[in-house]
Formats: sequence, C-alpha cells, structure tokens
Amino acid sequence: MLYREVADFYEKVEATTKRLEITALLVDMLKKSDCGEIANVVYMTHGRLFPDFIPVKIGMAEKMALRTLATVSRADASAVESMYREKGDIGIVGEELLARAARTRLGGAELNVNEVHGMLSDITGATGAGSQEQKVNLLANLLASSTPKEAKYILRIVIGKMRIGVAAMTLVEALATTFATKADKDEVERSFNITSDLGTVASTMCREGLPGLKKLKLRVNVPLRSMLAERLPGIREILDKMGGRAAFDYKYDGLRMQAHIDNGKVRLFSRQLEELTGQFPEIVESVSSAFRGQTGIIEGECVPVDINTGELLPFQVVSRRRGRKHGVSEAVEEFPVTLFLFDLLLYNGEDYTGRPFPERRDKLNESIGKNDRVKLSTVVVTGSEEEAEAFFNESLESGCEGIVAKSVANDSVYQAGARGWLWIKYKKDYKAEMIDTVDLVVIGAFAGRGRRSGTYGALLMATYDKQKDA
Repeated sequence: MLYREVADFYEKVEATTKRLEITALLVDMLKKSDCGEIANVVYMTHGRLFPDFIPVKIGMAEKMALRTLATVSRADASAVESMYREKGDIGIVGEELLARAARTRLGGAELNVNEVHGMLSDITGATGAGSQEQKVNLLANLLASSTPKEAKYILRIVIGKMRIGVAAMTLVEALATTFATKADKDEVERSFNITSDLGTVASTMCREGLPGLKKLKLRVNVPLRSMLAERLPGIREILDKMGGRAAFDYKYDGLRMQAHIDNGKVRLFSRQLEELTGQFPEIVESVSSAFRGQTGIIEGECVPVDINTGELLPFQVVSRRRGRKHGVSEAVEEFPVTLFLFDLLLYNGEDYTGRPFPERRDKLNESIGKNDRVKLSTVVVTGSEEEAEAFFNESLESGCEGIVAKSVANDSVYQAGARGWLWIKYKKDYKAEMIDTVDLVVIGAFAGRGRRSGTYGALLMATYDKQKDA
C-alpha cells in the first residue's frame, strides 16, 4: 500500500472523535494492507516502529527534526522554530512548509508503507561518531521524497507524538473486526497481552485468521503486559467481593519487575515493558542463582532496602537506579535493592497464567531458593477480617504501602494486561508517624555496610522508663 493512502486514512481518523468511526476507518485501512506490510502499518499507526519491549528509538530531538525540516523546505531555521512554538505540532509545521515550497517529489516515485518504515528504521540504526548528522541526512532524504501530508505524519512519528488518537485497544478491536468478528475481541486482546506486540498479532491474523492466534504463546524474553488491581475502601468489602476468603500480599513501594530466565541468563523488564537488565546487575545475578528451573517468567517488586537496618525504603530511592548507563556499580552499593517475588507465570516452557493463584504461588515457592537479593513476598490466606486488618497494619509497619488481596478461587487466573476484581489493592494515604520528639541515648551501634562500611550503621537507642526508673 502507498504511504499516501495511509496518510489519507490518518487524516480522516484525526478529523473525528467518534470511536466507531475511527474503528471503521482502521478496518478499511487494514483490509487494504497486505500481509507483508500490515505489521508496519499497525506499528506506525500506534506511533512507533517496533513493539514496546524492543528498546530502539529514533533518537531525534525536536530541534534536530526542525533543523532538518528547515533545510528541506529551504526556510529560515529560526522562523521554523517560531512557527513550531506557535502551532505546537511539528506535523502541521512540516505540512505547511513543504506545501509552500511547491516542489515535486524527488525522483517522482511514490513511497510505499515498507519503504517509509525501512527509512525510519535506518534512522534508528545510525549510531556512533557522526550519527546525528547521519540521522539528519536520512530524514532529509525521506522528507524530500514525501508529499506534505505524508511528511506531517512522518515527522510526528520521528518525535514520538502521533496525535491521531488511536489507542492499542482500538487497534485490537479493529483487528478483530477485520479478520474475525467484533465478538472475538477478547481472544485478540489476550494474544496482544501475552506478546505485547500488535504487529505480530496483525500479521498472524492476516495470514492465518483467528486460529493462528493459538500459535502465539507466552515466551521467555518477550514480556507480557502486567495484571493490574482494582481498589476498595476496606477489608470487609474486599472479603465480600472475593467470596469470604483471599490471599493478602504485602503491597511493596517499589518498581514492579518481570524476570525472564533462560538457562541461567536473566533479563528484567518493567511494567511499561522497558528493559532494566543492565540497571540491576545484582538482581540479574541473584535471580539466576535462586531460580531452580531451566526457563521461566517470574514477577515481583524491586524495593530499596537499608542494608544496615533491613528497613524498606520509599520508591524515590529505587528511582535513582533507573536509566543509568554509567556508575551502575556505585549505584548498586549506594542504593541496594531486593526483589520480592509474588507470582510465577511460566516454568520450564509451561504457561501458568491460566492456573489459579494458589497453584501459581505454590510453584513459585518451589522454584525459588531465597537469597539476600531475592525473596518471596509476605502473604497470608485468611477469611478473617481481624486477621487481615492486623496483616495490613503489619505491612505498614514494615514500610509497605498496604496490601493486595488476591482471589484464591478456581478462576483466579493471571489476567495479563487487565485490571479486574481478582486482585484488589488496599492502602492508606497516610502512615502514622511519631508526632512528638523523644529524648534518646545512644547505647550501641551496628557495623556499617555499603556506603557506611568502616564506620557505624544503625544506632541502638534507649529512652528512660519512669515507671521502672530504668
């Protein structure tokens, strides 16, 4: 399909806010796409070039894209920047400037979908010395080969702001309608949730229809979309919703993490499907040694811990570990973390997401040999409101946000990508703290570790007891 035709669809989609109309336009576009290009059509419609878990970015800042646009349209760079500040949309700026330039397309040939995707992919592949100038040249060549309308959407993809209002679930519905029926949306969504890859879902359905989705399985090193929890205001409401009994898990204040193990090699992914492997080398090593199977996917919360006291620290501490490319070893020492595991999704090639939570938890317990960096989350199964309330208070005292109640019924499957009532979170917006000062005396200290190595760590304090005169 010509990219000009795709741009026409985008323009029509952008002109309406009605979801049914948007879906109908997407269906028309998908029907016109052939199976060799439909994945790229879907990726670009969603404003990207690859699945979310593939960490390849175009790597062009707005200023660089504007500079390239100024060169191609033969406009003054400062005037282009001023125009962008006024309109706030690089796509509109590009469309207007190239329309004013009134030039013919380079070579006269029209671009097709795969050519546009390939040229944009070439921009992402430019690395090393001189890569920025190479990116500029590649984008300039692409814009010179584009019509003003095509350039509008190409520029938006380049800076990561597609702005046509097409969400992932809208594409899921369009794919179901195109290659099956609207009633099959749940099966299409399930395939997307376990692969996190709309392009693969689209090309599979194009070639094999709905039956082809059964071939898309949970796989190591392909992160699935995380299951999410609903919320209720109290323990009683939670127990009533869950049939009178539930598993209550500490709700840790950390970074949710999926660990994929493949014969000793470990990769880590965040809830947003971002790869974290290089940022947490100590967790990689600890998961590798703790996991007793050959392959698997396990899930937990990465929490900062004070190694001198064992106290759980707030999320802001672990956030200092995110995005580091340098100083990782120093960060490991300065901001130590522990991964508290709470679910098992795949074990030795066997998908556990369709099994009840108690069975998944039992398998998790069997498959993990705990160490200092990898531990099992604290959990209790009860139907007692008083016991659950006490467990909730215990979690707060331990430095957690609250608790997550998990259904223990036969249908308590892992609903990848869904927010439902099989998991319910309950937390306080505040934590009781001391409201007065206390006079204390230092009576001892523990040997320091990490940053405090060679000096004191936690201090042991005492206060006077009037009743005992001690």
